[in-house]
Amino acid sequence: MSITKESELIGMKKISEVVAITLKLMREYAKVGMSTKELDTYGGAILKSYGAKSAPYETYGFPGYSCISVNEEAAHGIPSEHKILKEGDLINIDVSAELNGFWSDNGGSFVLGNDIHKHQPLVDASKNILRKAISNIKGGVKISEIGYLIETEAKKSGFKVIRNLAGHGVGRSLHEAPENILNYKVRSNSERFKKNTTVAIETFIATNSTVAVELNDGWTLVGNKGGYVTQHEHTILVTDKAPIVLTESNEIWN
Repeated sequence: MSITKESELIGMKKISEVVAITLKLMREYAKVGMSTKELDTYGGAILKSYGAKSAPYETYGFPGYSCISVNEEAAHGIPSEHKILKEGDLINIDVSAELNGFWSDNGGSFVLGNDIHKHQPLVDASKNILRKAISNIKGGVKISEIGYLIETEAKKSGFKVIRNLAGHGVGRSLHEAPENILNYKVRSNSERFKKNTTVAIETFIATNSTVAVELNDGWTLVGNKGGYVTQHEHTILVTDKAPIVLTESNEIWN
């Protein structure tokens, strides 16, 4: 959305803080032996305590308050009492919500406990690439150039990008223009980031796959060539200088 008055910025800051804190607390709450359903219920209670509504649950009828993807799941993992977290699992939590007519989105991947399966390099690449991408965004910068940066940095780290998942505008709804802030360069896309707009920037960094495909449950996405995918996401306010990271308190960069 385009921020045109102070009340809109306050609204976006408020909901961004809520989703950021929820993500941070869920990450800290995750323990070996816990079901993803229990973790999701915990996150849903935090959102409710702020008066916020889960975006996937309210908007899309998603069967959970947050998307929790484990190991080979690339995105949109459904919380389940049968999915029990184990030592060394690669976990992604994506939290988006609405409060007072404003929407914000953030997410992060992490390794639970000891990194016995050596997922940390993939997690670190995703985090570092997101930081670099965001630091290069300001009003007037081509969206395709940020996609080029993300893919180039992924290749440097020995990884690939998922080409059919993308960042997006956010604010008055969960997904709005610009719709496709992709992780690679689309030469035909001449669209530029606009000053005073709020967007969700996300990295989708993969070991083997380049496309996410949907499972029969109608939600869960996995890589087309297997392997693992990490995602990190911040909602930002574009300025003519460095962006303001509205979801910074999720501490995914720490």
